[in-house]
Amino acid sequence: MLEFVPIATVDPAAVEALLDRAFGRDRHGKTAYRLRAGVNAIPELSFAAIEDGALVGTIQCWPVELAGDDGEVRPLVMVGPVAVEPDRQRGGLGKELMSQALDAAVELDLDGAMMLVGDPEYYGRFWGFSAEATGGWRLPGPVERHRLLARGNDVPAISGALGPRAAVAA
Repeated sequence: MLEFVPIATVDPAAVEALLDRAFGRDRHGKTAYRLRAGVNAIPELSFAAIEDGALVGTIQCWPVELAGDDGEVRPLVMVGPVAVEPDRQRGGLGKELMSQALDAAVELDLDGAMMLVGDPEYYGRFWGFSAEATGGWRLPGPVERHRLLARGNDVPAISGALGPRAAVAA
């Protein structure tokens, strides 16, 4: 039976091993990792999928901010990575993990400005993410612009630099 639990209840080494299997050991060099460097995931929005006692998937959400060129700093929630055991990929578990995290964000009123780096067709079709507001965002590394996605009523459509946010209150 599949159950979703707070990721904080799972051995961090098991989570890291799953991330390695899902994304490769070189994943730490990606821009998304730089964007959330030095901050902890938001516990209320980060989950593990457990089936028959085994970790089969995870999702984590992170506090980030957009420091606008206008001098204003706007908080956002970065979604991802969504990791699924390779032999379980394309079976709907990633979609379930995304829905779990996004539903929790709605419940906690943290869904106003969410962003991720990912497949625009997939994340747009199921959850309404788009690159419409992100054209002026700068990241701490390279990114394919069409994969820089956001959703929510408070997504800032401004120019500015994305970076980690030290704290978030849920």
